[in-house]
Amino acid sequence: MRTLVRCPLTLPSPPGGEGFGALVEAYHVGCALDAHPCAPSPHPTLSPRGRGSGTLIEAYHVGCALDAHPLLRAAHRTPPLPNVIAIWVPGSAPLCCPRRHPSRSPSLPLRALLIALSILIALPATAQDRAAVERQFKGWLEQTIWPRARGEGISRATFDAAFEGVTLDWDLPDLVPPGSATSVPERQSQAEFGSPGAYFGRGTLDWSTSVGREMASRHAQALAAAERATGVPGRIVLAIWGRESGYGRVDIPHDAFRVLGTKGFMSTRAPYFTDELIAALRIAEAGHADPRTMRSSWAGALGQPQFMPSSFLRFAADGSGDGRADIWTSEADTIASIASFLARHGWVAGRDWGFEVTVPGSVSCTLEGPDQGRPISAWEQMGITRVSGRPFPEAERPLQGFLLMPAGRHGPAFIVTPNFYVLKDYNMSDLYALFVGHVGDRIDYGVGDFSAGWSAVGGLMRSDVAAMQRALEGMGHDVGGADGLAGFKTRRSIGRWQEATGQPATCFPDAAMRGQLGN
Repeated sequence: MRTLVRCPLTLPSPPGGEGFGALVEAYHVGCALDAHPCAPSPHPTLSPRGRGSGTLIEAYHVGCALDAHPLLRAAHRTPPLPNVIAIWVPGSAPLCCPRRHPSRSPSLPLRALLIALSILIALPATAQDRAAVERQFKGWLEQTIWPRARGEGISRATFDAAFEGVTLDWDLPDLVPPGSATSVPERQSQAEFGSPGAYFGRGTLDWSTSVGREMASRHAQALAAAERATGVPGRIVLAIWGRESGYGRVDIPHDAFRVLGTKGFMSTRAPYFTDELIAALRIAEAGHADPRTMRSSWAGALGQPQFMPSSFLRFAADGSGDGRADIWTSEADTIASIASFLARHGWVAGRDWGFEVTVPGSVSCTLEGPDQGRPISAWEQMGITRVSGRPFPEAERPLQGFLLMPAGRHGPAFIVTPNFYVLKDYNMSDLYALFVGHVGDRIDYGVGDFSAGWSAVGGLMRSDVAAMQRALEGMGHDVGGADGLAGFKTRRSIGRWQEATGQPATCFPDAAMRGQLGN
């Protein structure tokens, strides 16, 4: 459903930060959310390998604030929205109804709606006997998970400690209880499609930079040791740490075995989460964490770097020298683990992540993408220059660089190196990788905002963009999938279509294209 609130709001700040919170709304079944356009920027999320750009909310009563998920501290909760009635119907989509008269109590039609919804809220309990499902869950743990865990070398003591008192968490998104329909509606088809610039809100950038500098001083020894071992600069490690868990300041309240057990038993990706559950048991068996206190995000991502358990087994590192990789409470282990992840994914020591550049009109935005690289000196010869006015580093000039224009002609442009795509291995979003590189530069070099601003882009829903993508696919373009997101393949496909039809190439969707490409 479409966003209902259009009000400027002053959001609360966490200790030591400004404008760090984000107002959010639910758009689709499963309660995955996008940042509200009134908010200054998305809040860093706790999600598998950082995926996602919003936070989770649940609305509990009429006229309530859209409360931040317990995963966030109370300081990040949003203020009440007097012009919105938000009701969470378990097992269904969030329903939001605008109040025409905010100062009054709900009208009779709304009261009737609330009565109807109160009936709906009771339906899941009668349609699906939760007690029976809980018994099935216990049976699944014993009959399916324990034999597999035993085969992986997990002791009975570890297994029992992990699942002592564990019940299903019915509040998690994307659950498919036994006997219910397995189809899941297309996600976020009615989420608003906004400017990439929203990812770089002033409050988030300033907070991440200022606290990052504090962490750089406080953990200089651990950062230097990690860089010596891996070649990954400390500023990059810090930026990821800040984005994933606010430098360890974001609470991680979920029982990892409850989350992974629930999702392994009855989610839309049950096989994946079952594998992650076994990996979590292996972590506990190895003594890296007490199974009774292993904490995760709502998606099962662990600790301050937000590693999924399988990633922990491959990349977690002991930075403190105590023989354990404690990514929950040890800053040294967190730093070493993030650096290990990047190094193992191919970080090239000595190379930068990228440079903001000016792209002349003679250079087509359709040249963007990791499959269209060329020596940085070749980009120079085409007229591309750094916005700083300085030349590209001499050591970088003969090496491969790639054009990145995350908002097409509507925002800043970059020549990035292969290290940028290593950052995308941590999180597949171009904007995430760009945020990390930019915050790292702000921490170490004191750089300011991007030279080019982000133009306002609005008037579209993700469903509109998906329709454009399908139209482009019908013309033979490779858009990377009709998901409603403007990745580099979609951006350059739009540019190629624009050039073929005699239009100036912007390489980014806008409302004017809806009539030509949308329907």
